[in-house]
Parts: sequence; structure tokens; C-alpha cells
Amino acid sequence: MAAHTEVKRGSAELMVLSCIERRARHGYEIAKRIDEQSDGVLRFHVPSLYPMLYRMERRGWIDGKWVEKAGQRRRRYYRLTPQGRKVLAAQRGTWRVLLTALHKVAGLEPGR
Repeated sequence: MAAHTEVKRGSAELMVLSCIERRARHGYEIAKRIDEQSDGVLRFHVPSLYPMLYRMERRGWIDGKWVEKAGQRRRRYYRLTPQGRKVLAAQRGTWRVLLTALHKVAGLEPGR
């Protein structure tokens, strides 16, 4: 299971950037979306997600904005910046090459 953790750690930025590619989301929503889209295989504990979000914000990849809605607590919504879009495209390319190589070497097929 340690290898699974390492893969998750290495792909975490890609997953988060992908989740906010089309619209801004708050931390809990990002974690929930990753969990749902991966059928529960990839789970983030929300408190461990925030240090990564803050790091990506400092790098200029994402922009966070506090939003208050009536009857709800204040939440910080994150959106992709132009620099973040470039990083996402580069990371997708890197992962695409890696996954293609793994498929060739190990005979991996999605869903098998």
C-alpha cells in the first residue's frame, strides 16, 4: 500500500488542478470530487489538502477568494490562474507519457 500512497502524493497537484479547471471550488468540494470520480480509490483528508492549496497559491497556480453565503460559513474558493493552466497542461503531458510507458512495459489496461 505504500506505493499507492506515493502515486497519490505524486499526482495530487494534477488532481487538484484538474478539479478546478472549469470552475472555482472550495477544499471540501475538491476532496469530495476526487473521491467520487475515483470511486473512492483516491481520498484526501481535507485538513491535509489545505497545505497543498496554500503552496499552489503561493506559486501562483491558483487564486483563493473568501466567499460568504447566507446561512453558510465562510469558505475559500480556489480557481486556476493562467500560470496554473500551463502547469496543468505540462503535468498532463508528463503523466500521459508515464502512463503510456507503463502500459507498454507492464501490459496495463484501464479497468482490468
